[in-house]
Amino acid sequence: MNRDTAIIIPVYNEGKVIRGVISDLLKHFAHIICVNDGSKDNSADEIMAAGAMLVNHPINMGQGAALQTGIEFARELPAVKYYVTFDADGQHRIADAKQMIKLLKKGDHDIILGSRFLGETIGMKKSKEAVLKLAIQFSNITSGVKLTDTHNGLRAFNQHVAETMQITMPDMAHASEILEIISKQKYRYVEIPVVIEYSDYSRGKGQTLINAVNIGFDTLLRKVSK
Repeated sequence: MNRDTAIIIPVYNEGKVIRGVISDLLKHFAHIICVNDGSKDNSADEIMAAGAMLVNHPINMGQGAALQTGIEFARELPAVKYYVTFDADGQHRIADAKQMIKLLKKGDHDIILGSRFLGETIGMKKSKEAVLKLAIQFSNITSGVKLTDTHNGLRAFNQHVAETMQITMPDMAHASEILEIISKQKYRYVEIPVVIEYSDYSRGKGQTLINAVNIGFDTLLRKVSK
């Protein structure tokens, strides 16, 4: 049982699956923090029933904001030294999160980033892959950090990152912002192979091309306004 690690899960209308995700994680991690980001379904009830810590946003603020809230909450837990961001829809594997923490504890890196393109994808649509590949090229150009998978929600980081990383982009553009922070703060980072498994449920929530365009526009606008 990992008692020095907090799993941070942003949750928006995930009532159908979140209890199962939490129950599986609790077999391996003592601290599961779910930020209910203004869900309109029964997500909050399912989170509490599963035994995770619940933090509520009264309105939907976006995944970036939910992650920042979760990190700030986790920093107040005295036993926690390591942090993992984990998606609510069940597409990540616990074994990969555990491997990230094991690597992080060696002390050579500040943040470990999962890459489905170094690892494996199961059930990913070709259209999803095309959008992700475009996002990777864009982020590698704009962020200053070269990765093979720039929008993977599975990450692990240490106390230094948790205390110094401030996510300001509330929506999905936060993934690009995190890479910019890595570059600016000079965090020691590495990618490792992970498995992403897309179910019918998670595929139904997939990123659309117009969302990807909006993320790119937000990123460019943030850069030119600095």
